[in-house]
Amino acid sequence: MTQDIPLTVMANAIRVLSMDAVEKAQSGHPGMPMGMADVATVLFSKFLKFDASAPSWPDRDRFVLSAGHGAMLLYSLLYLTGYEEMTLEEIKNFRQWGSRTAGHPEYGNAPGIETTTGPLGQGIGNAVGMALAEKMMATHFGVELVTHKIYTIVSDGCLMEGLSHEAISFAGHLRLNNLIVLFDDNNISIDGSTDLSVSDDQLMRFQASHWEVMKIDGHNFKEIEGALEWAQKATKPVLIACKTQIGKGASQKAGTAGAHGAPLGAEEVKATRENLHWPYPPFDIPNDILTAWRKVGKRGEDIRKTWESRFMASPQRNELERRLKGDLPKGWAQGLDVLLKKFVAEKTAVASRQSSQMVLDVLSPSIPELVGGSADLTGSNNTQAKDMLPIAPGDYDGRYIHYGVREHGMAAIMNGLAIHGGLIPYGGTFLVFTDYCRPSIRLAALMHLRVIYVMTHDSIGLGEDGPTHQPIEHLISLRAIPNLLVFRPADAVEVGECWALALASQNAPSVLALTRQKLPLLRDDASENLSACGAYILKEAKEVRKVTLLATGSEVSIAMQAQEILEGKGIPTAVISMPCWELFEKQPAAYRESVLAPHTLRVAIEAASPVGWDKYVGEKGIILGLDHFGASAPYEKLYKEFGLTAENVVKVLETQYTKNTN
Repeated sequence: MTQDIPLTVMANAIRVLSMDAVEKAQSGHPGMPMGMADVATVLFSKFLKFDASAPSWPDRDRFVLSAGHGAMLLYSLLYLTGYEEMTLEEIKNFRQWGSRTAGHPEYGNAPGIETTTGPLGQGIGNAVGMALAEKMMATHFGVELVTHKIYTIVSDGCLMEGLSHEAISFAGHLRLNNLIVLFDDNNISIDGSTDLSVSDDQLMRFQASHWEVMKIDGHNFKEIEGALEWAQKATKPVLIACKTQIGKGASQKAGTAGAHGAPLGAEEVKATRENLHWPYPPFDIPNDILTAWRKVGKRGEDIRKTWESRFMASPQRNELERRLKGDLPKGWAQGLDVLLKKFVAEKTAVASRQSSQMVLDVLSPSIPELVGGSADLTGSNNTQAKDMLPIAPGDYDGRYIHYGVREHGMAAIMNGLAIHGGLIPYGGTFLVFTDYCRPSIRLAALMHLRVIYVMTHDSIGLGEDGPTHQPIEHLISLRAIPNLLVFRPADAVEVGECWALALASQNAPSVLALTRQKLPLLRDDASENLSACGAYILKEAKEVRKVTLLATGSEVSIAMQAQEILEGKGIPTAVISMPCWELFEKQPAAYRESVLAPHTLRVAIEAASPVGWDKYVGEKGIILGLDHFGASAPYEKLYKEFGLTAENVVKVLETQYTKNTN
């Protein structure tokens, strides 16, 4: 197929495109694409199962560029192999406004970009999630419809990140032998030689986590092919350490940190062309070389068509198609509707983490793609539905994942599960540990993924564990992430409503902030999902409203108690539950004004940082929150000491109300 064009020449096409694009942009990382061009050429031309004309083919192999700074390697491969939307113009517009070729690969920018990478280590975490998703989907639908591998290129930097340890350990434990990691072992970082900061034996490290490992010359085509052939038969995940030279082919900068993160420079580019025997002008790929690459892009066409025939004839076609589209099953919410009415009838008063468990118990049987998990806190997070069996090494038939104490790994792996398609992942830990998950939560929001984070023990209400475990700044820091829905439900009915909204949110991840402590039931009707508006009037004033109490989660019940006292004092007061700021901001201005009632004295109550509430209470409003850390004590004592009681709300409010009315 490619015999007329040597692999070296095909690889050089990647090198010059990468070099030229970075030079034109005067920005980027040419060294990694030039160094890994040989490995990528063998992978794409001989092993990777894909069809450039059908980039969304569900059973394609996935290629994840964890070392996302080397984005031009991926963009070059997509253009050369014939992905329609990756044109030469896009290559020329690398890192420019409106182009598909962003400085780091961005999921959704162009077909063939399997995930957003750049923050080092995220890609390998995503790849582990994809590998687990493939195993689970193959178990559910059979290898006739699901059988593919996940390849990822990682850098020295990826493997220095702590996230890589979590992902590597998890993958080895579950024996994910469909995962093949190609390590760009070039011994160069931005500061210089990696000897400055690291001396790990990566092969021994991976072996200790139950991986199969091999070390090769990353510029020897026979060794590359032999290693990839060997990897196909592995019984464990595979690491292939590819000894490479960063900036391979560059005249003076090859093998130096100077090739890592800056254009080579006009003189070096010219000398590199001579060094590579490439007499063609910038961005010019001769027809014979481009034709050879385009044949590579069509190599999987027959395999794909054969798969499509099996798919069309399969009795599981409709179900697999539904799950890959991301549509929820028909009637998925019927059991939930019944449960919420039961909550109202029985006035169910439990911690919101417990009502979340009850909700999951009715949702899980109706949504077979729902995959749960926890970072070693299953009993505390209440995340395992009754019908969910655990995933185990070699056994992928369950739908519950024990992530271990790997919060960051869990979040990155869930992103991979979601990106792969066919699964809706949720995972739990304590809200305070969203700090450990945050980089992956941010990327889920950037990628518009449906991932759900069940974050319990959401305030000082967790009590005796003290300030190390009591979140203060976390809610506002999460609300600051664009395209992230942060839910803090006030009772069991709102918990069910928020779960329904999170599941229906195909283009944004969700955080469910849930309590450790018991909450009373506040709603007297569950016929309409009021949480869908983000905020709503839970209880209106008996007369013309003068005061508006705004609260979320466990503090809504405090607001209700305060309202009763204030109404008894002749101060007409309304209570607003605000389970999701983000959804409230999307409502029409007239609705928001009717809820907030700007003419009234507004008071916000939340056991968290007061930052952000000023836009809802206005200049003359009051915010009762926490601008300091918590303490270790029973939660009732903490709420009293920190002024988060109905009595203190009334006291503070009366003082301001008197001033305003005089």
